[in-house]
Amino acid sequence: MKHLISSLITLFSLSANVCFAQEILHKTETLQIEQISPNTFVHISYLNTDDFGKVACNGMIVMNENEALVFDTPANDEASLELINWLEKDQQVKVKGVVATHFHWDCLGGLNEFHSKGIPSYASDRTIALAKTAGYPTPKNGFKKKLILEAGNLKVTNQFLGEGHTKDNFVAYVPTDKVIFGGCMIKALGVGNGNLEDANVAAWPATVRNVKSAFPETLIVIPGHGKIGGTELLDYTIEMFTKK
Repeated sequence: MKHLISSLITLFSLSANVCFAQEILHKTETLQIEQISPNTFVHISYLNTDDFGKVACNGMIVMNENEALVFDTPANDEASLELINWLEKDQQVKVKGVVATHFHWDCLGGLNEFHSKGIPSYASDRTIALAKTAGYPTPKNGFKKKLILEAGNLKVTNQFLGEGHTKDNFVAYVPTDKVIFGGCMIKALGVGNGNLEDANVAAWPATVRNVKSAFPETLIVIPGHGKIGGTELLDYTIEMFTKK
């Protein structure tokens, strides 16, 4: 494996926020990859939308012992192929699986590229059903409430904790790095409501509280769009959708 950790990634707590080092490892017009902790990376791709224009979309990569898991595909086939090539050729790791954390296009728009490479895909049973109904690329392996996947000797917990951005949204947590990928359920600081077309706004705050309770050691939070941060992103999302 071509080792990525060329510099020490240090995590530390400062008041309510978390400070961390970010290293850009790959950057083109279609895809950017940043390392945010020893085993965890963010991939950023771009989706053209009618309502919000060109939107940067976050996904997560977990790499350990020559293996990788991808959480949410890049927004299209081109960026997905670029990501797969970067992992397999540049980093010389085996992509063990790809996970779609809800059924919207920014989570699974590049799924066919993963399937064409024979990479297993995972999502909740709800996500699979909703993707089929929408006519979107569909993950092949389902779970009900909770699924543990492994990259090398690291475990990643995928868990549905309630409705919010969509009826099927779930989160992925990396215990060793204390990183949670919240996807579009979690908002970056300072952003607005975003797409509420399939949302359960009434349930959303309670769902994010469930996330906080389920993973109390979280230090880094990756939202579906915008800048990563600490658990203040969870609190911001709760506050945003709590009735005044």
